Amino acid sequence: MAATTTITAPPTRPGVVRVVSEDDATPLARLVGRTLQQALHSGHAEEVLETTVGTVVVRSHDTPQVATIAFSGGTIDVASGAQPEPGATVVVDLNARFALTREPEGDGVLAAAALQALTPPVPHWREAARRFWAATREIPGIPDVLVVEAVGPDGSEHDRFGEGTTTYGIAGPADLLAGIFSGADDLLVSLAAGVRIQGTLSQLSVMTAASWKVRFDV
Repeated sequence: MAATTTITAPPTRPGVVRVVSEDDATPLARLVGRTLQQALHSGHAEEVLETTVGTVVVRSHDTPQVATIAFSGGTIDVASGAQPEPGATVVVDLNARFALTREPEGDGVLAAAALQALTPPVPHWREAARRFWAATREIPGIPDVLVVEAVGPDGSEHDRFGEGTTTYGIAGPADLLAGIFSGADDLLVSLAAGVRIQGTLSQLSVMTAASWKVRFDV
């Protein structure tokens, strides 16, 4: 009788991470939760997400917005507002991908871990645009076709997403477009940083709603 071989499945990591947010979370809490989900799905800061324990308050540097991240080495809870006596507090620029604007308060190691988790790399602009277009098709009034011109170190690249008669164009630096399409950057703020759009005012309104959908996961 031939010998049998048993193939053992690879062990599941003990600290499978979940990001949990409130149903009625504020825009900042939604932005934080969505960013942490992106980090989780992309494999960014994996060890930080799995092992960090502590509470970090995240404050906007130029608005009253504040949210709290509670790391527990497995589940990451994101809540609106500030929890009393956090382990660390960071003040960040929400329009610069959570860039720190002043020295953190409290536990510096914990603050650094939170900031690392909040800065996942953006995907390639073409992949980000594909996901953006797939995620926003149900928004009323969304154009049939998105035309993109991305400017990078090697010149301009072009692509089209969708089919139909109504089109909307967007052009600008490739990294910034990737940020808009992935939710890392705000569309309206990006207009002052070199992004150009081609379409009607009503289309701009719809595209702004689409950008907020991916940015705030709504």
